[in-house]
Amino acid sequence: MTKAAGKGYRYHVTDEQLRKYGKLSARQKLEWLEEVNAFVEKFAPPRTRELHRRFRRGEI
Repeated sequence: MTKAAGKGYRYHVTDEQLRKYGKLSARQKLEWLEEVNAFVEKFAPPRTRELHRRFRRGEI
C-alpha cells in the first residue's frame, strides 16, 4: 500500500489475488469482511470511526 497523491491510499491487487478471492465461498467472503471491519474499527482514528457510524445510520 502506498500513499497516493493528495488524500487516501492506493494499492495494487494481482490477478492471482483476485482469483484466490473469487474462489472463496460467500460465507468466507463475509467473514473476511467482518474481520476487516473489526480491524478498521480498532485502529482507525476516532474521527474516522465516528464518520463510519454516521454513514451506517444514514446521517451522511
